[in-house]
Amino acid sequence: GQTVQVEDTCAILEDYCEVAKNLADIANNRAAYRLAEDAAHMEGFYQTMSDNIFYGDEDVNPERMTGLAPRYNSLSADNAENILDAQGTGSDNASIWLVVWGPNTCHGIVPRGMSSGIEMRDLGEQTSETADGLLQVYRTYFRSAFGLVLKDWRYAVRVANIDRSDLSITWTNGAFSSGADLTSLMFQATRQVNNLSAGRPVFYMDRQIETTMFQQASAKTNESTLQVQNVGGQVQTTFLGVPLRRVDALAGDEARVV
Repeated sequence: GQTVQVEDTCAILEDYCEVAKNLADIANNRAAYRLAEDAAHMEGFYQTMSDNIFYGDEDVNPERMTGLAPRYNSLSADNAENILDAQGTGSDNASIWLVVWGPNTCHGIVPRGMSSGIEMRDLGEQTSETADGLLQVYRTYFRSAFGLVLKDWRYAVRVANIDRSDLSITWTNGAFSSGADLTSLMFQATRQVNNLSAGRPVFYMDRQIETTMFQQASAKTNESTLQVQNVGGQVQTTFLGVPLRRVDALAGDEARVV
């Protein structure tokens, strides 16, 4: 085997949510009112974390961690065999990711002494300085620290250069009228990984690509491996047994990977 030493870093997100004390006090349920306001900040944290995991690049933004896309961004790199080119040439490209999560494949990290997830702390009543003067508020503190370790690049596959505007759901004569065949590319991705059982494999895509993938699978039903299963009381969609997860952070248009 061959190894190389890589130093991976963590990003630390911090934010505060302030709710006007007067508004919270006259609410029917002050705690519920504050929680509803805090929820927006928590959602923002999740979206920022997702964006970092896929697109974070320390060379561009030193305060971030390095995500997956900067590690799979060249068709001539040593790991290019795990970048499947969907042949899109426009500027509105998308990617589908297959990641096998595990201690020996790809996993998250946190700084020593800090816990994973989002830390949420009620700081109680505070005085906040606003553009209109001082204001009494209830303040909540949020913090999250996270990083990504790609221990073995063979256990992640990027289906890149999916031209959004060229995708078709019209299946005739064994092919779609234009654009990429998403389910075919996803099948190739599963074959590209050495061993799907080496960890927990998951497909990631944005909602437009997920919708088109469903429509394409429906258009060629006889060849589809898509199935819906009841897992733990919830409906779970899988492809060849691999769970599908929608990630809104992937919705941005990507430049062509060359």
